Amino acid sequence: MGKSVNKLSGQLTKMAVTLPAATEAQYDMRIGDQTMPMNALVGKTITLTYQGEINCLNCQRKTKKSYSGGFCFPCSQKLAQCDLCFMKPETCHYEQGTCREPEWGEAVCMQDHIVYLANSSGLKVGITRINQVPTRWIDQGATQARPIFRVKTRYQSGLVEVMFKNHVSDRTDWRKMLKGDAEPLDLTMVRDRLVAECADEIKTLQQQFGDDAIQFLPAEPVVTIRYPVEQYPSKVTSLNFDKTPEITAELQGIKGQYLIFDKGVINIRKFSGYQIEMVV
Repeated sequence: MGKSVNKLSGQLTKMAVTLPAATEAQYDMRIGDQTMPMNALVGKTITLTYQGEINCLNCQRKTKKSYSGGFCFPCSQKLAQCDLCFMKPETCHYEQGTCREPEWGEAVCMQDHIVYLANSSGLKVGITRINQVPTRWIDQGATQARPIFRVKTRYQSGLVEVMFKNHVSDRTDWRKMLKGDAEPLDLTMVRDRLVAECADEIKTLQQQFGDDAIQFLPAEPVVTIRYPVEQYPSKVTSLNFDKTPEITAELQGIKGQYLIFDKGVINIRKFSGYQIEMVV
């Protein structure tokens, strides 16, 4: 009998992630309306083939180039999630009446957010919607994370993040993150130090928006995350469907939204909207 082959074909979107009680991130590849559990494929050979077509995640029109993580150019100019303020929430202009999609803003940006500390390639501060915990941490390849504040809107979370950015980075060095797990940090000690250093600014924001709008979370535990990685690369080589439309390689691990192969790494989220065939 021949070896069984699993095949998925369709539009690629970022991998779905969960964090069971065992603390190892679980991944599912999503291609079209099909999914495939990925953790069990570590150590196996996979072929990913770009089929030469990109479709906008929003309107599905064919596009020669993907903008803002999977959209055609017109949609990248009209969708609120593609606006600069979504990347820099402290620049939110909803209250000015100029939001690209006010209803979308109410459903997404006007919801509770978490300001957190994470350890991916090192210490960083970040924000995410409360229903994106722990997805956001896994997508960034964090091995530790701890919520600091719960705030009422994305704009307010951006103001708190900017305050902390004066003391710690808000960036992840993706190459360093893919070379191994970061050295463990005492996030409780770091949190207490940052809150003390920013006490006056925090008080000012609470006076402006109300104590219930910016709530300190002293009892939230540190979350530890492991990843299904058998071997980290000593040198990170980035793979690209536009330059290498067919990739056949051994999957050595998964971290963040990256597949780590024996011949390089590829950021699955970067190629959202691409028509892909995956054969195992």
